[in-house]
Amino acid sequence: MAEHSQEYANARQGAALFDLSSRGKIEVVGPDAATFLHNLATNDIKTLSPGAGCEAFLTTVKARVIAHLWIYRAEAPKPTLWLDVAPCRAVVVMTHLDRHLISEQVELLDHTSELAQFHLCGPEAPTLAAQVLGQAAAELAPLRHRPGTQEGVLSIRRHDLLGVPGFDVVATPDAARRLWQELTTSGAMPAGLETLETLRIEAGMPVDDVDMDENRFVVEVGRTAQAISYAKGCYLGQEPIVMARDRGQVNRMLLGVKLPAGPVASGAKLFRDGQEVGAVTSSTHSPRLGCAIALAYVRRGSQETGTVLEIETTTGRGEAVVSALPFGEGEAS
Repeated sequence: MAEHSQEYANARQGAALFDLSSRGKIEVVGPDAATFLHNLATNDIKTLSPGAGCEAFLTTVKARVIAHLWIYRAEAPKPTLWLDVAPCRAVVVMTHLDRHLISEQVELLDHTSELAQFHLCGPEAPTLAAQVLGQAAAELAPLRHRPGTQEGVLSIRRHDLLGVPGFDVVATPDAARRLWQELTTSGAMPAGLETLETLRIEAGMPVDDVDMDENRFVVEVGRTAQAISYAKGCYLGQEPIVMARDRGQVNRMLLGVKLPAGPVASGAKLFRDGQEVGAVTSSTHSPRLGCAIALAYVRRGSQETGTVLEIETTTGRGEAVVSALPFGEGEAS
């Protein structure tokens, strides 16, 4: 517990390092790479300029979530896009893309096992990035990226994934170890999965196979503003997404709930006036907010911030209060 508390404090007040090497690292290369992904992803891929990135989903024809991912267009001699996906979804994404690859001039390469990836984050992260990764890397705007100047460093990406300034570094294992050592020597502190989980729930960031899967309608995940374009042309899953927009509502939405009595198990049900109105997907204790919090799908009619619900626990029912995401916006940190 003390170790977790210190790791959390480092991430919120200083700088922390997380090993994300298990994340999927997929390269899509070829003259038709952008068009191919544009036709399958929910965001606008064709207009990505070299050095830019975006958040997106891959979905089924019924707009159920196959994978949540970030797509980066590389500054390369030939058209190249890199996909950053959850560890559990790399094989699924490769299979999905390959299934839809017909006559396009595109090659799919899975580099997950051969490349390392880590995340540097915290208020001091830009300063440490400037010292170790270079000033140009430290000045990257959100979701912009550039090749590293050091040998073996493929990409440095500005990615504020956890609600604090952050940088993803993709490199060969040797280069990653070297940079990791330089960053820890400069003041960044390694942190583990428990701290990562706390920060990502506070940030309202859903994760595959925990907060969403192929049974979940993509609009319900609550990342529409960041990951779904309504201005692009046709793509797989577009029709139900546009229908939901035109109706102006969906039956459920991923929101935050504050839990004064403590964290609960995934699947814990939410009630209002005796009727079930939602279910928790992930939960943790938030040191910053001083209470337990959770991500949960909440039914329409009970989604307003401040709505008081009941949550099932191992000892009965406790209070749950609906919160906007990310947690704590406008509150003291």
